[in-house]
Amino acid sequence: MRRIAIATGTRAEWGLLHPVYRALDSMPGVEPLVVGGGLHLIGAHPTIGEIGVPVAAEVPMQRDGETGRTADACALGRGITGFSDVFARLAIDTVVVLGDRIEAFAGAAAASVGGGLVVHVHAGDRAEGVADEAMRHAITKLAHAHACATEQSAERVRRMGEDPTRVVVTGSPAIDGLDDIQPLGDDRYAELGAPTVVVLHHPAGLPDHHETAYAGAIAEATAGERVVWLVSNRDPGCEAVDRVRTRTITEHRLPSIDHLERATFIALLKRVGANSGVLVGNSSAGLIEAAALKLPAINIGPRQAGREQPASVLDVDGPDVDAIRAAMTTAQQLDGEGLTHPYGDGQAGERIAALAHSLDPADRALRRKRNSY
Repeated sequence: MRRIAIATGTRAEWGLLHPVYRALDSMPGVEPLVVGGGLHLIGAHPTIGEIGVPVAAEVPMQRDGETGRTADACALGRGITGFSDVFARLAIDTVVVLGDRIEAFAGAAAASVGGGLVVHVHAGDRAEGVADEAMRHAITKLAHAHACATEQSAERVRRMGEDPTRVVVTGSPAIDGLDDIQPLGDDRYAELGAPTVVVLHHPAGLPDHHETAYAGAIAEATAGERVVWLVSNRDPGCEAVDRVRTRTITEHRLPSIDHLERATFIALLKRVGANSGVLVGNSSAGLIEAAALKLPAINIGPRQAGREQPASVLDVDGPDVDAIRAAMTTAQQLDGEGLTHPYGDGQAGERIAALAHSLDPADRALRRKRNSY
């Protein structure tokens, strides 16, 4: 029986990994085990209980009230130790990680250095984030197989010297299952204020006054619209974003929503799109899920710099209120029928599971990483 672990650290990331878990769970001779840690375990409403499948082990990393780059570095150290212990205790032979966060890096480092195999989902993407660019490509060098969302990302991984036979364009699992989710129903939509604007804006690792300026520009530009402003992630700078969000919600009497499960979030985006609405902020959801749903997105600031952008995405580089308003107006005039995206056909989970299953834990040569040039 193959034991393949799926390491998850955030609610958003688990939404993408769930299709991989389902596909692995359907394979004979494979036991997928979810190891949850990181941001799943902290905050007023820990999301570890929302994973929806059995969690084999938990790995504490971040601590409530501790944020910033140094806090992240310390959390990373705890994560590597914790994942190492769990993988050894559960006799894991292969670990699947996604993206560029410290939870993924901790899981990849623990598995790779500890003698296991690593499959990296969304390998080769570009996005500045806080330390995302360095983290993602460091995970690539730790990994033994690379599940790339697009051909551009795959070519980037090949140019990093990875074995081309282990670089597979799978598409993004963020696209999987979108067609199965219905738009948000009338009652729930009304509870959220019947919004035409969804704000999902995360810190980008900038000084607090810059984080405040970006969030403040969003608040001013969307004033007068029907807005639901979702809580940001817990990256460094989140306090500055949260202060603006909390003040805006209070001043404009907006619905206060800390967290939406992925299915509800997708249903909301579908309903907003049907009402000629827009997603505003700097989440990757604006460039991937929203693009697949043909929902225009205003991408603000440097957090997603370098990521492939479909035509449904309009960039605003600085905290410019007029530019954000102009982009929102342009977004409402986009022809949704002609919008496309490069992120696959919604079958990524099956391809990623097949890639993980194809790795032979008995192949000692596979673990010996070698640059291809």
